[in-house]
Amino acid sequence: MIFLTLEHILTHISFSIVSIVITIHLITLFVDEIVKLYASSEKAMIATFFCITGLLVTRWIYSGHFPLSNLYESLIFLSWSFSIIHIVPYFKKQKNDLSAITAPSALFTQGFTTSGLLTEVHQSAILVPALQSEWLIMHVSMMVLGYAALICGSLLSVALLVITFRKDIKIFYKNNHLGNEYFSNAFGNTYFFSAKNYYKSQSIQQLDHWSYRVISIGFIFLTIGILSGAVWANEAWGSYWNWDPKEIWAFITWTVFAIYLHTRTNTKLPPANSAIVASIGFLIIWICYFGVNLLGIGLHSYGSFTLTSN
Repeated sequence: MIFLTLEHILTHISFSIVSIVITIHLITLFVDEIVKLYASSEKAMIATFFCITGLLVTRWIYSGHFPLSNLYESLIFLSWSFSIIHIVPYFKKQKNDLSAITAPSALFTQGFTTSGLLTEVHQSAILVPALQSEWLIMHVSMMVLGYAALICGSLLSVALLVITFRKDIKIFYKNNHLGNEYFSNAFGNTYFFSAKNYYKSQSIQQLDHWSYRVISIGFIFLTIGILSGAVWANEAWGSYWNWDPKEIWAFITWTVFAIYLHTRTNTKLPPANSAIVASIGFLIIWICYFGVNLLGIGLHSYGSFTLTSN
């Protein structure tokens, strides 16, 4: 009983903290001078990470197995993965350009997890024989970490496309360095448009850079997850590949992002080309991760919502 109470408290605390982080980010969009407020949001995400970590450990202790056996636990781990991606740049003392993606992703994941839609799978159940393996931790954790990184990278690509194809973009920047110097209308307009194009180009380059880095990491996790899953499948079902719907969509996901990485290495192509592929991959990920389990078919179903989503 005490473990269930602790889990309930940690779940809602983490959701509340992420909600506060989103509010802080919205405030700093309009009042960017509040540097301390932005720094506090980074520390709040670290607190969220520790809350979700405590939640997973608590569930691991009282269930007796690693908490990745059903959709509810999988979503908690996905939210934990988003928080990991968020705080890595913070500890590396780098500018966190991912915060606009990772914080809302963690919020929506936590919100869905704490909603009443998954009440039937909140309670931990005894693992079915196929899941009682040491490969559970390796395979499912790598897949979910891969999904989290690929989702973040794909959303960055979506943002890149929005900036690229939108004709009129309002870009706010400070021009304190101009002092009291005045320009004529002609020179003023020239400066404005050149500055707007410069900042647009810089934004596209940054989004393309971060999208490539995050997707590359996610692709590695996904590859390890698929390979470890093949080994696990051979132990459990006697075959490395069974053309299960989950396996097919995982392979489709891997193929789409392999195409993205191949397209991205061609420097002659504009960033929008690879970003389109990554945006398509965003939809494919959710079909693979969530959509297939809703159908409740195949070797990975185990009762659809009730057991496992990897």
